[in-house]
This record gives sequence, structure tokens and C-alpha cells, in this order.
Amino acid sequence: MIITNKEILERYSRKHTVVRSSVEKWIAQVAAAKWKSFNELRLSFPSADYAGNGRVIFNIKGNDYRLIVIVLYVVNTVEIRWIGTHAEYDKIKDCSLI
Repeated sequence: MIITNKEILERYSRKHTVVRSSVEKWIAQVAAAKWKSFNELRLSFPSADYAGNGRVIFNIKGNDYRLIVIVLYVVNTVEIRWIGTHAEYDKIKDCSLI
């Protein structure tokens, strides 16, 4: 998959170094993937959740962090939208705004 807006992850990982290796592992796994559907994505990431409008929520670093992306299966693209702690994610009222 092509990952866009990767700078969001890079900035966050520089500021929160504890998550860096988990983010790098996620990037490598997603870059190697060729998902055609959410069902295929779930084979790679069983804990991923579909949040509507193409948005998928990933648990990062043992569910300490959440990552929201938009997956465009037709063009093999994953667009990074947001990353934060699980507590920060819980404060989001509507992830479709991200």
C-alpha cells in the first residue's frame, strides 16, 4: 500500500519516542500489504476497526495508542489522519471529522 501523510507519524514518533518502533513496524507491514478489502486488512490486523467512510482505526503498541487512517483499496492507498494515545482517542466525539 502507498502511505500518504506519513509525516504525521514521523512528527508524533519524534515527540513520543516510546511509540517509534511500533509505528515503524506498522509502516513496514502496511507498505508491504496489497489489501483489496477490509476483510483482507483484518487478516493482517485482527484488532482493526472500521469506523465508516473508509476510516480504519488501528491499535498501536498494545492498544496504548490509536491510529486513524482512510484506506482507499482501489488505488492501494492508506492516508494517515491522526495518531494519539488511547485516552486522547476516547475524547474524540466523531472520528469522521478527522
